[in-house]
Amino acid sequence: MPFSNSHNALKLRFPAEDEFPDLSAHNNHMAKVLTPELYAELRAKSTPSGFTLDDVIQTGVDNPGHPYIMTVGCVAGDEESYDVFKDLFDPIIEDRHGGYKPSDEHKTDLNPDNLQVRGGGRDQPSRRHNDNKTFLVWVNEEDHLRVISMQKGGNMKEVFTRFCTGLTQIETLFKSKNYEFMWNPHLGYILTCPSNLGTGLRAGVHIKLPHLGKHEKFSEVLKRLRLQKRGTGGVDTAAVGGVFDVSNADRLGFSEVELVQMVVDGVKLLIEMEQRLEQGQAIDDLMPAQK
Repeated sequence: MPFSNSHNALKLRFPAEDEFPDLSAHNNHMAKVLTPELYAELRAKSTPSGFTLDDVIQTGVDNPGHPYIMTVGCVAGDEESYDVFKDLFDPIIEDRHGGYKPSDEHKTDLNPDNLQVRGGGRDQPSRRHNDNKTFLVWVNEEDHLRVISMQKGGNMKEVFTRFCTGLTQIETLFKSKNYEFMWNPHLGYILTCPSNLGTGLRAGVHIKLPHLGKHEKFSEVLKRLRLQKRGTGGVDTAAVGGVFDVSNADRLGFSEVELVQMVVDGVKLLIEMEQRLEQGQAIDDLMPAQK
């Protein structure tokens, strides 16, 4: 169903400077990029479905920031949003995705055979689980679909293989109905939130790091491994009992296999560091190089 942009026509009766939102207390990528001049340039535009600039930025205006992560502060209402409002989206995408340029092309790899899984065996942490279900599809949550593959234990390749197989079967069903996932060479899979463009993939594990989690270099270690942490209850939660949900920080510019490999290799190093600290030993020689 197309969006109604009648409200935008009414707003255009007023000067852009009167309608520009107060972002002085905001901490998100949108607030960093949007200027009064850019707002004036884009406010009269809309996508074929009627999505406007005010629709794009509304979530970032309503939510000033997040205590743990730098939020994006904007959403796309359709695939065309990324073209119509590219002067806003391009610098936000570049800022959020580590310098990903408008000229860059995304790569995809959903072949689990390309994953060289080197893990900590039985020491590897377990994934989040829910009533022993290992493959789920959520409809109309943040995006149209959320595809989830998960299980207990440390067999990341098995989890990833199930994810790839399920995703392929879903797309085959779509194509039989003359539909397909939105995808283009620059942005990869098109999602509502710019933070998930590219693969849209978050490969996470629950791992207990009571010593490393308190170490002064923990955040730097994660940054160098291109990983991020959150509590096991979700993005708004803190670690309990030294247990963290650790996942890839990137979505765009790396293939699915590359991102899962980062998690596998990174978790292996985190386990080694935790074991060192547990024995009262230093971890300086294990610090990863800056990527």
